[in-house]
Amino acid sequence: MEQSITEIERKILDFMVHYLRSNTYQPSIREIGERFGIKSTKTVSEHLQALADKGFLERDPSRSRAVKILGVDLSAQTVSVPCYHDLPQGRDGLRAEQAEMHLTIDRRLAGSKGSFFVRAQDGDLASLDISAGDYLLVEPASVDELVEGTIVVARIEGGPSFYQFSRNGRGVYLTPAKSDAAATVVEDPDRLHLIGRVVALYRRLDDASILVSTTAH
Repeated sequence: MEQSITEIERKILDFMVHYLRSNTYQPSIREIGERFGIKSTKTVSEHLQALADKGFLERDPSRSRAVKILGVDLSAQTVSVPCYHDLPQGRDGLRAEQAEMHLTIDRRLAGSKGSFFVRAQDGDLASLDISAGDYLLVEPASVDELVEGTIVVARIEGGPSFYQFSRNGRGVYLTPAKSDAAATVVEDPDRLHLIGRVVALYRRLDDASILVSTTAH
C-alpha cells in the first residue's frame, strides 16, 4: 500500500468505496467511466489494473464487477462522508458527485445524516485559529439547536460562508469568520438559509496532506 497513487486512481477508488457502501455491490467498468467522463472502457480497466498492481484491489479482468477492495474497513460501524475542496458558490449547493473524495470514519464521529467535510481555505477562519488545510465536519442543524459562538455555514447573499452565530433581542447575528466585516442581523431566523454547523475539526500536525493517501480506513 505504499506505492504512489495518481489523482484519478484515488478518485476512482474513493468512488468505488462510496458506491459499494451505498449499493452493497461494485460499480461496473461502464459506470466508472460515466462517473469520470472516460469514454473508453479499456482506459477504465487500465486504471483498475494499476490499482491492483499497487495493492489496492484484487480483480478478475474478465468480469465487470469482479473487484475486491483491499485495506478498507467496510463494516457497519463505519460510514463514508463526502469531502469537498471548498464551499460551492453556486445556487445548486453541495452534490455528492462533486466531492473531492470520501473519508471513511467511525459512525460515532461522523455526525448526523447529511454531514460532510470541507477543507478550510486560506483566511476562511483565521480569526478562530483554524488554518488552511484543516478539515471541518459540517452537520445539518436548525437555528433552534445552535448555541452562542457556534461556527456555522450559511448563505446570506451570494455563496455560502463561515460565520460565528449569536443571538440578541433583534434576532440572530452572523459574524463573518473570514474578515473584519460587521455582523449581519437576521431578524427572522426562519428565513436564515442555514447549511449546517461545524462540529469537528481534523488537522494533520505534521503538515502532510491527506490527499497523498486513498480513502481513509
